[in-house]
This record gives sequence, C-alpha cells and structure tokens, in this order.
Amino acid sequence: MLDAIRRIVQEVSEAANLESALGIVVSRVRQALNADACSVFLVDRPAASHLLMATDGHDPAMVGRVRVAFGHGLISVVLSRGEPVNLEDAQGHPSHLCLAELNEAEFHAYLGVPIIHRREVVGVVVVRQRARRAFADTEEAFLITMAAQVASAIAHAQTNGEIDAMFAARGVIERSMSGVAGAPGIALGTAMVVYPAADLDAIPDRGIDDVEAEIAVFLRAVECVRTDIEGFSRHLDGLPQEDKALFDAYLMMLSGEGIVGRSLARIREGSWASAALRDTIREHARAFEAMEDPYLRERASDIRDLGRRILVALQSGTRRAPPYPERTILVGEEISATMLAEVPRDRLAGVVSVRGSSLSHVAILAHALGVPSVLGVEDFPVARVDYCEMVVDGYRGRVFISPNPTVKREYLRLAREEEELAAGLATLKDLPSVTADNVSVPLYVNTGLISDLVSAQQSGAQGIGLHRTEFPFMIRDRFPGEEEQRLVYRQILEAFAPQPVVIRTLDIGGDKSLPYFPIQEDNPFLGWRGIRITLDHPEFFVVQIRALLRASCNLGNLSILLPMISTLEEVDEACALIERTYEQVAADEKGIMRPRIGMMVEVPSAIFLMDEFARRVDFFSIGTNDLTQYLLAVDRNNPRVAGLYNALHPAVLRALKSIVDSARRNRKPVSVCGEMGGDPVAVLFLLGLGIDSLSMSVSSIPRVKWVIHRFTTSQAQFIAAQVLTLQTATAVREYLSEQLEANGLGALARLGRSVP
Repeated sequence: MLDAIRRIVQEVSEAANLESALGIVVSRVRQALNADACSVFLVDRPAASHLLMATDGHDPAMVGRVRVAFGHGLISVVLSRGEPVNLEDAQGHPSHLCLAELNEAEFHAYLGVPIIHRREVVGVVVVRQRARRAFADTEEAFLITMAAQVASAIAHAQTNGEIDAMFAARGVIERSMSGVAGAPGIALGTAMVVYPAADLDAIPDRGIDDVEAEIAVFLRAVECVRTDIEGFSRHLDGLPQEDKALFDAYLMMLSGEGIVGRSLARIREGSWASAALRDTIREHARAFEAMEDPYLRERASDIRDLGRRILVALQSGTRRAPPYPERTILVGEEISATMLAEVPRDRLAGVVSVRGSSLSHVAILAHALGVPSVLGVEDFPVARVDYCEMVVDGYRGRVFISPNPTVKREYLRLAREEEELAAGLATLKDLPSVTADNVSVPLYVNTGLISDLVSAQQSGAQGIGLHRTEFPFMIRDRFPGEEEQRLVYRQILEAFAPQPVVIRTLDIGGDKSLPYFPIQEDNPFLGWRGIRITLDHPEFFVVQIRALLRASCNLGNLSILLPMISTLEEVDEACALIERTYEQVAADEKGIMRPRIGMMVEVPSAIFLMDEFARRVDFFSIGTNDLTQYLLAVDRNNPRVAGLYNALHPAVLRALKSIVDSARRNRKPVSVCGEMGGDPVAVLFLLGLGIDSLSMSVSSIPRVKWVIHRFTTSQAQFIAAQVLTLQTATAVREYLSEQLEANGLGALARLGRSVP
C-alpha cells in the first residue's frame, strides 16, 4: 500500500488542476482497492448538499449533476460524524439512499471517508463494491491517507478560485465565505469590484534637476487630493458633520508635519516626487501594520489610500466613475473610506473587503451610513465576482456569491425581519436602561474618533465608557503637545457633559509602535506596551494627564482608565503621577476636579489581585477582547487558531464571575467595555453576574437595551448560575439563545442563523 500511496501522491501533486487531481484519485484508488467504483463528492454548503465532482465506475456524465442533500444518505452520516463509515451491506442501513443515476441498487459494500481541512469536512471519498464484504483496516487507512491528500488539493483550489471555476463550468457557482462582521445588517445586491488607481510599489527611483519645480508639482498633487477629499465629505449629505469628520483625519494626514513634510524632505534630498511619496507611504504604513491593536493597525490602509490618490494626481491620471448597479455591493482587496464615499448613497447596499477589520475607517463609515459590511474575507475571489449577485450578512460576517433561490428567499425574509426589528427598537432610544424589576443598568459607548460623538449622543447612550486616545498620536510624526491633546479631549468631554466620560491613557507599545517611536521585540504580545511604556516614559504620561485635567475644567465628568495593568506597583506609580499632576494643575487653574481613576482588567494576573487593586482604584473596566485572548492563549488575528477564540468559553465566564464577585465584595463598580458587552446573548449572562454597566458600539445599544428591559435581575441571576455549570462555549450560546427566544427576543439570536 505504501508504494501505491507514494505513486498516487506524486501524480496528484503533478496534476494540472483540481479536476485532474480528483480524476487521478478516483481512478487510482479504485485500482488499488480492486473496487467496482470510487467517487468524490464536494460539500456545497450554500446549497446544503454534496455534489458529485469525480467518479470512476459510475457514469461520468453524472459528474456535476448528482447532488445529495444534507441529512440524506450515508454520505451525510460521514459528514455529520466526521469519520469513516465501513459497511458490508449498505442497503441494509437505515440511512442508505439508492441513487438511480449511479445505479446504486447494484452495489452492497460501502466505505466512505471524510475529506477534512482545518476541522471542517469539505468532501467525502466513497468506494463501492457490488459484492457484500467489509473493507479491511488497511484499506480504510489507505483511503484516509488519500482523503488527506485531496484535502490539501481542495484547500489550494479554494485559495486560487479554481473550485469556483469548476462549479461555474457545471452551472453551480454559488459559494459562501466568512470574514469579520464590520457593520451589522443584511444586503442583497450586485457586486462591483474596485481597485487602487495607482501602484506605488511600481515607482522606480529617479533623480531630479530642479528641486523647487518638483516640490511645486508635488504640492499641486496634494492640493488636488485635498480638494477631492473635501468633496467626498460634502457628497455624504445627510450624515452629521461629526460623522463626516472621518475625512478630517485624511486632511490632517496631508498636513505639513506628516506625509507631506516627510515627502518634501526626500525631494530636497534629490528624489523625484513619486519615489519620495512611495518611500514616505511605506515608512508610515509599515509602522502601523506592525501594530498589535486592530484599531491602530487599520490606519495603514488609510495611509496607503492617500498615497495612491496623491500618485494619481502626480501622474495626471483620470478615472471615470463606473456604472454603479442599483444595489451596489462594493468589493475589493482593500476598500478605503474614499472608495466607499465615491458610490452614490442611494446605490450603496453593502461592502465586502479581503482586508480590514471592524475598527477600520471603512467599517466606521459603513456603521455611520447604515451599510452592512464584511471585512477580512480571506481567499475571496475578487477577480471573479464582478457583477455577480451577492448577499452580505453583516451580523455573522458571511458573504454568499451567486446565492441559490433558497438562500435568497431566506435572506429577503431576514431583511424584512431586520427592518421590523429596527423600527420596533427605535422606540427604546429615549427610555431608561432598566430591568423588568426597575434596576438601572447604564449603557455607554466606545469611541475613538471625534466622528463618533454625534451618533453616540443620538443613540441614547448615558456617556462614554471607553474612549481610545491613540488616534491623535498616530496621525502625526511626533508626540502631540499638551494643548493639541487638550483641544481633542475637551470636545469629547463637552459633548457628553455632565454625563460621565471614561478616557483611557495612551495604549501603545510592543508591535503597536508609532511611526516616530518604533519598538522591535521578539514577542510583542507579551512585551513593552500600555502602562509599561508610559510609566517608563513619564514625560509622555504626565503631558497626557495634564491635557486631560485641563480639558475637564468646570465639567467634572472625567474618569481616567489605565490599560494593561498587571501589577500593584504599576497602579501605585500611575496614581502617584496623576495625583502630583492634579495638584500642580489645580493650583494653576480653577474648576479642576480630581478625576476618578480606574483600571482595565485584561491581564489574567489582575484577576488574582482584585482585592488589592480595589483599595487603589475607583472602578474596574473589563476588556473582554484581550482577557479572552490571554486566558485562551489564542491570537484571534491568526486564521489558524482564530476559531478557538470565544468569549463564551467557560473559563472566560468563570474568570468574569471571579472579577465581579471581588468588585462587589469591595464595593467598587465594574463595567464591560469589550465586544462581549454589545452581544445580546452574552449580555444576558453579564446581567445575571451583576455587572454595573456596559459599554459598546452605538449600533448595539438598542438590542442590548431590549434584553435588559425583558428580564428581572432574579431571572438573569438564575440564568447566569445555570450557564456557569455548562462545559462548552457552544452549549453556553445555545442555552442563552433559548432564554432569549423564550422571552420574546428570538430575533436577536436568530438573525442570519437559519441560513445554511
């Protein structure tokens, strides 16, 4: 058998394409096992069926035509079990399905083996014999080995789009792919593929004779782009001015001290404008791409987008607006905010991007526009979907290419359900966030840009539970000064005064270095970051604290949040610096109140020191995203292990209970500001634990408020106690979803879930 395996593996590896590889497998396996037939079925999840894609021993004309629905036949038994099925006489099995197209009435012996890639069954290899016989263990092991080889070929074919081409050749082009939910909602429409206007990487080095003339050319290009961006902002009529301030960030990047200033310096050193721009964009983009924090890392795409647009202007290139379909699903390798803004608002239905995350600018703008988006869709066949029909599920992060009628009907139903749900939830906006037994559970918003403020105010939020301060540091080529920071913080504090605003101190470091403050480390995830950097550089920390205190003058609604705390010494030192700075500022200016000081609970060590921390800080804020990653040792940005990341893992839930119990014992309020706080299913558990408040994205507030209104505290406590006895994340989500359903909130748990 070993020699046969080696020969087949060699032939498969040399096959021109997947179709040829599958043909080789069925032919050689049939010969090696002396079987009467061998077939390969691929799993077609959008159609909820198995499709015959290769056979030797059955009618080859049936390839691409024979389809077995999920739940039917022995092939579904193999799929559901994820393990081989070996039968002496398949016709006696209760799940046997006699396929007339394959003359299966003639066959008795059956051996089916799953083809598994990254824990998912992607197909099944089936060997049949007319005579009654059980396949030997060595034969079964042989087929398992061959199935593993087919899995590798299928994975490669999925990456390069070959499976799409195979399906298309047989009239089967529907496909479902998963990514990151960028902005919630359901969209059905037509794909429009967009791509960068210019390629910075293709720019060659070139010298210049007239430096001043080259500078003039560059500055004209910058001004052209500046004018375009201002026009895009005006184009988004109907959005609050603060939401359109996303484009103000682009304009700030074009300021003299950032991209423009560094490019001009390179021109003065003798480089022509295009190469100077190329090197400057690379310098800035690489620094951001190396960062751990997804919110910061996404800024690299904004830098590259600006660079490409300046290059277009330098090259005097012009682009005519494409004919956008009536319901455009904008698709690209990397969608920028300006690409999105170019689409007429009445035609933009959804967004799909190969790169990006829920913290990218395009996701932020899609949220503001109410446009469903799915980002980070790996291996998405961008080049093959232009003008294809498409469904975008912004709740579950799923995209359906050329959906079949069943999928379309289901998503049309879900879209109608979503509209009805949104209309009903709109009535909750001005109602207090209280449980059914009238216990208040304040809901706050997470922000990071000035553009977030108006939508946050209009959402019914009771303040800001987490404001990230990194962005003003990112868009400059130096640390922002005290007054620059004060102006930004004042806008944030004034927008919600007298409601509370929690502002987190600078959270950079490790692989989240700023362009002008690079950090190289072997293990940045456990490295020099957050409070560790700011305490090692108190000059940064003190300037930010002074700016925060001065910004809070006569408002009194500032709370300061310390990130990445792992030791008592860190809190002691940070609090001492804050107190000293407060005394200095309060002595110089009237109206400065001492702020509340809190700490993020996101490092496992903090869980075991809660009692000691409670004697040092005024409140706790649980960052469930990082806490989950650290507890489970899972980098959710690594596709190989991202599937293991789950905030409903029993270990995470028990850690949360320990944190809340300690906070309650010490009479210190505790909030959740991670993604878990905006998940209606998880909120039911958090409510039962006794979390004092929740902070989330604007779009999550009405759904979470609906959950809070429907349950009493005693009901939630009982549910949380039951959850803590469960042993898997799947069991937890199923149980909590059942509780929502039983209390009339099934729509929150069901949206998009019933689609195969």
